[in-house]
Amino acid sequence: MSSSSASLAASAPNRIVNGLGLMIVAMLIAPFIDIFSKLATDTASPTFITAARFVFQALCMLPIVLWNGYWRTFSWRLSVFHAIRATLITVSMVCFVATLAVMEVADAIAIFFVEPIILTVLSSIFLKETIGWRRYTACAAGFVGAMIVIRPSFQEIGFVALLPIVTAFCVAIFAILTRALAHREDPWSMQFQMALWGIPISAILLFVGDRTGIAFLAPSMPDWTTLLWLAGVGAFAALSGILAVYAYRAAPASVIAPLQYFEIVSATLFGWLVFGDFPDPIKWLGISIIIGSGLYIIWRERRVASMKPVTSAAKSTVTP
Repeated sequence: MSSSSASLAASAPNRIVNGLGLMIVAMLIAPFIDIFSKLATDTASPTFITAARFVFQALCMLPIVLWNGYWRTFSWRLSVFHAIRATLITVSMVCFVATLAVMEVADAIAIFFVEPIILTVLSSIFLKETIGWRRYTACAAGFVGAMIVIRPSFQEIGFVALLPIVTAFCVAIFAILTRALAHREDPWSMQFQMALWGIPISAILLFVGDRTGIAFLAPSMPDWTTLLWLAGVGAFAALSGILAVYAYRAAPASVIAPLQYFEIVSATLFGWLVFGDFPDPIKWLGISIIIGSGLYIIWRERRVASMKPVTSAAKSTVTP
């Protein structure tokens, strides 16, 4: 083995450890996006909060994009796909923030975490990925867990309790598009362009809200405290997104993915510290089922992926 190969092999474990650390930090601070969003709902509509997120997120990323020259990698031929991704994220955040206005942060995030389950089902439909009965069973269990969390909230606030599922559905489609584009464009460019497209899309929704008087679409004039919350939404969205990008660069996705569930832990902690909210035992049961089913799906995908090279190698030894 050459010295360069040996150094690469030696650095691989360190890269994975770094990736794990970055992802844990990203998930621990990600709930601040939702905490600040919930604080801002006192004086700002969900659509205005979403628009502000894109503005502050783009402003946070702009110096880095300009300094490192990521803007040179923009692919204008793919603009329609970035616009679709931005539309999906806009709809998902408007729905999620509308939920946060009346629901505990931990509950909303727990329901949202049916997203890996929805992604698994959609991948089998649109990407023609082979999904076995075990993963479909885990998907069904995850939805049961979500219903356990949703049921008491549905009795209290009605159909708004279902909006995190709409968010999860939009994010799952967003993830499929991101998979398709990831090999064509730099992650920084993709994230920055998404924010740029999100601004006019949110502006259109705000215009519609202003003309129609629809409350959750309506623009507002925030005070200085609300502007601080909105800046926090954008800053933590940019920071957690950047940390996650570097985490996925440093370690395999199959290793990183389970750490996403740290977000429920930190969301519960911060929701309790800031708002005094804490899930009751029934909701913890539903949260546990959602986490368990999601982790099983991730584990099963890793297992299936690890078996594919072996299968192909076996075929190559038999086929003349």
